[in-house]
Amino acid sequence: MHVVKRVASWLGLAGHLCTLPFYLSSGLAAPLWAIVVLLALWLALLGVSILAVQARSPWGLLVPAVAVGAWLGGVSAGEAFLGWTA
Repeated sequence: MHVVKRVASWLGLAGHLCTLPFYLSSGLAAPLWAIVVLLALWLALLGVSILAVQARSPWGLLVPAVAVGAWLGGVSAGEAFLGWTA
């Protein structure tokens, strides 16, 4: 069971690292201040993911899902309410 938890936490970290290109590509539609906020959020989630690996917590698998949801929600809200265009 300990191996499953360890693998799950590492998969969560790997999945979170895969979300970085989406955050970096936000510059195509978002202003600079929004990119800074999004990258700060990504770094905070990276910290959570690293803590999950250290604790061998399978909850680390949720970090990439939260990262994708936050990015998609943030960029979509910016386009809908703030007039960001790609």
